[in-house]
Amino acid sequence: MTGEAPTVNDIARVAGVSLATVDRVLNGRPGVRAVTIEKVRAAIDELGYVRDRAAANLARGRFYNLLFILPDSGDEFVTSIEQKIRDFTRIQGGDRTRVHKIRVRSFDPKEVAGIIGRINPRHFHGVAIFGPETPSVRDAIDRLKKNGVAVVALVSDLPSSARDHFVGIDNISAGKTAGKLMGRFLGARRGRVVVLTGSRLARDHIERRLGFDTVMQGEFPGLHILPSIEAPEDPAQLRQLLSRVFAQEDICAVYSSTGDNRGLVEFLEGAGLGESLTVIGHELTDMSRNALETGTFDAVISQDAGHLVRSSVRLLRAQIDAVPHDPWQELIRIDIFLKENMPSLAELAETPGIVGPGEDDPL
Repeated sequence: MTGEAPTVNDIARVAGVSLATVDRVLNGRPGVRAVTIEKVRAAIDELGYVRDRAAANLARGRFYNLLFILPDSGDEFVTSIEQKIRDFTRIQGGDRTRVHKIRVRSFDPKEVAGIIGRINPRHFHGVAIFGPETPSVRDAIDRLKKNGVAVVALVSDLPSSARDHFVGIDNISAGKTAGKLMGRFLGARRGRVVVLTGSRLARDHIERRLGFDTVMQGEFPGLHILPSIEAPEDPAQLRQLLSRVFAQEDICAVYSSTGDNRGLVEFLEGAGLGESLTVIGHELTDMSRNALETGTFDAVISQDAGHLVRSSVRLLRAQIDAVPHDPWQELIRIDIFLKENMPSLAELAETPGIVGPGEDDPL
């Protein structure tokens, strides 16, 4: 040996078999006797051969078919993720990666599990799932993993399942950040704090509330945190709900842990309450950006939707190819935006290109 990395030719020579036989063993195809398989494996061990699956896939002209499962809601942040999927396809569509998306009824575990169960492992190699953590979803993911499909949980973790990675911010830390900002902004002021959540089935909202309460109770005990309000998707319903709460309570602040701020902003601006309250929201969207500019929101805690999509794709491909990934590159940062430090729309713009795959129902 010359010190160069061993190749399949070396394996064939040491095992005394043909290149075709080595290829069948490496790819787990039938038609090879057990004794021959053992010879090939012994040669692999002797040579210290490490297979570069990414290079092998490239040589075979293989495409990576990936699927994003997203909640079907009016949430602007989900829409921004969907847009970043399109952007990725336009910019990176030639990189042997086909990214598809499908919308599923929000926080409906039965439908999410049903969609996962319909996935054909011969067609999709990896799936990113933004959904609720329930036994039915967990079991569907576990079955998918047993069929060899790579899985990442997106935005809201699914740690009870066999998913390979979580792609999103540390939601407990995000909630703690909101609590620290809230207490600092309010200073000596006392009163009650309204907390809006998307769904009690959503782990990201549960974790944000946990982090928020930890800081508020430990550092700002003079503020009374009300039970979470599960915000309906219909903005009109949320406006009515908030009207009743504000009529009954002495509210000094609002923490919205959901990315859908339509009903909240409409209520605050309609009632002329934005500037008299301390309001902290999540996810920098057109709605929350405008709320910061007008003073309706004091701060927005966000995560980069483009980074979420790119990281999901990289992690899925690494899992498919059984190669390492760079954990620092895939760390999703918690961003804090105020009126004074918002990036311009030009800074957020993506380079346009040719539209590629991404149909609404690829199954």
